[in-house]
Amino acid sequence: MKDIHPKVEEALDTLNLNRVARRRLLTGAGLVSASAAATALLSACSGDSGGKQPAASGGTAAAAGAGDFPSTPKWKFVFVCHVTTNPFFTPTQYGAQDACALLGTDFQWTGSKDSIVAEMVNATNTAISAKADGLAVAVVDKAAFEEPVNRALDAGIPVVSYNADGAREDKGTSRLSYIGQGLYESGYALGRRALQQVDSGDVVGFIATPGALNIQPRIDGAAQAIKDSGKAITFESVGTNADVTRGLSIIDAYAQGHPDLAGMLAVDAGSTQSIGQVVKKYNMRSKGLKVAGGFDLVPETLTAIKNGDLDYTIDQQPYLQGFLPVLYLYLYKLSGGLLFPSETNTGLLFVTKDNVGPYQTTKTRFEGSDTAQKLIERSGAIARAS
Repeated sequence: MKDIHPKVEEALDTLNLNRVARRRLLTGAGLVSASAAATALLSACSGDSGGKQPAASGGTAAAAGAGDFPSTPKWKFVFVCHVTTNPFFTPTQYGAQDACALLGTDFQWTGSKDSIVAEMVNATNTAISAKADGLAVAVVDKAAFEEPVNRALDAGIPVVSYNADGAREDKGTSRLSYIGQGLYESGYALGRRALQQVDSGDVVGFIATPGALNIQPRIDGAAQAIKDSGKAITFESVGTNADVTRGLSIIDAYAQGHPDLAGMLAVDAGSTQSIGQVVKKYNMRSKGLKVAGGFDLVPETLTAIKNGDLDYTIDQQPYLQGFLPVLYLYLYKLSGGLLFPSETNTGLLFVTKDNVGPYQTTKTRFEGSDTAQKLIERSGAIARAS
């Protein structure tokens, strides 16, 4: 009998065949079939990334389709972000990367580092000129993206929005769908949660970039929730800064000038972590501060929750805001437009002292705290959705 490739031997060992069946498989046509399978397996597993590379490169057709899908070109999807280096979007990029690896596609991360809309528009137009296969745009301005999105659609390029979707009353674009948190609704929930602990007094809401449509709807929602309560609460909105260090100094100064605050809220990651730092610095819990909360899962915020300097923060699952746009754009292209991208709310989960532990101890791509691909095991009952 001819020598058998080790991969064939390895595969046969998993079948638990008896001696006769094994010999029959390894003779005649069975040998040819098994050897061919081994060759294909070796080819699929070869490459610098241990078999994790996409199936094709550039604009060439894939040798085989992803999973059970047919062969496709290696489509390239472009994400246009308003704060490209903000750590909030680290899991978003991992989500896009993982979806591309799964589907044999590619993506580009571009936009503006400092939430400059003109830079985002330029990046969008560049992607259109380069004939991108699909666009995901954070629509932080309700007017600026109307024309470039229309240009993309006219050129046959599908466009979805993610993380931000224009104004609540005027989306401002003809994007096919939005993938992200319900922004006004999440701000309303932020305010409603504060009302569980505050009946009267002064409450401040901090916002890094007033008017930016990824966070302005949140501060509007929080203000409306407090107004709707009818409680004797005075709510003030205060702008901080997209630069966390500058924002911290503004929050620090405000706290010193308003020592009798009943509540401190924030609608962005930087301002939220800064509240936690200021509350601790001035021991504001002992001075009558009843509630402090905000958004997102940066390590400083999680530590502040654990220590009691913040009561809660809101998780909006940024990983899904990268993974799902790639998936939706891929399916749109694959189906010739018949699988239309779905409006998707990526959710709202309050992280409190009771459930913050796993966020701190589990290092994972899904929250941007690790680069490794790994299975995160869990056990026990699953909490009811509220």
